[in-house]
Amino acid sequence: MNDTTAASGTTPGHDEDTAPPLPEEIREAARLAPDHWLGMVDPTWSGPGEPPSWAVVGQWRSDVDGEIAEWRPNEEYRPSPQALDWPAPTDPVDEAVQLAATGYGPGDAVTRTLAAAEVAMLLGPGRTPLSAVSPDGQPVVPVFTSPVHLEAAGRLGYELLPAADVLDRLPEGHLLYLNPSGPVSMTVDSAALRDAVEEAASAATETPSTAASAEGGDEGGDEGGLGDGDRA
Repeated sequence: MNDTTAASGTTPGHDEDTAPPLPEEIREAARLAPDHWLGMVDPTWSGPGEPPSWAVVGQWRSDVDGEIAEWRPNEEYRPSPQALDWPAPTDPVDEAVQLAATGYGPGDAVTRTLAAAEVAMLLGPGRTPLSAVSPDGQPVVPVFTSPVHLEAAGRLGYELLPAADVLDRLPEGHLLYLNPSGPVSMTVDSAALRDAVEEAASAATETPSTAASAEGGDEGGDEGGLGDGDRA
């Protein structure tokens, strides 16, 4: 896994000096617990037990009358995609990228989901992978995991293929550049993706398949996939 870039080109952040809107549950908690500090947790956090300090937005203080009197921001807080008001993820890879970029998910979840995904790869002359440069100067090949991000890149020639198949066509020294037109993009090292592909293949051979295809079953495509679209 490599660099992430927010749509603005800056590192995701938040305004520490501005108090967020006061939730009704905090107001009620203040009434029931006068003269207390009441923590406000980022809505994306869903882990068991006490949330880590970086998932706490800040604390409200209730006065002796049970009214909110003060807001204290948490300098360690990491805003989640929801807190940053990013659009909802378009697909599992986009979700993994958003969570990894903000620290709410593991980085290896990106390569795991990407290993099983189909992507749209932009094409250059001769139908070779389109080579570009990321904001930090890395040579990259842009790929897109949903029609939303692909269409946002403009009407360019592309090819639909499994992400694993992109590996053998990457120019030397290039990284994959996931969804550069999305709210947050991420570069992925080919070695990391290859490891994830091999792990998925190994797991598939060790786990007997229990799925049987019904004769005359539904042959329709996945409505959430990239689909055929307009290709070069």
